[in-house]
Amino acid sequence: MSTDPARSRFFAIQAVRTSGVAMVVIGLLVSDGAIPLPAVAGHVLIAIGLVDTFLIPAVLARKWSSRE
Repeated sequence: MSTDPARSRFFAIQAVRTSGVAMVVIGLLVSDGAIPLPAVAGHVLIAIGLVDTFLIPAVLARKWSSRE
């Protein structure tokens, strides 16, 4: 049984999106003080998480597009 590359790419994009949302949530917890880390670390996690959630999936979809 052969695997469809579109299926694995779809799941890769969803994994990047999900990890970005998780980073944002952890960053919010750090910024709120629920996790004992500096607030700057929380802001950095939020920024990286937002990039992972919104920009990276679009870049991957454009890179893996079958259209010329």
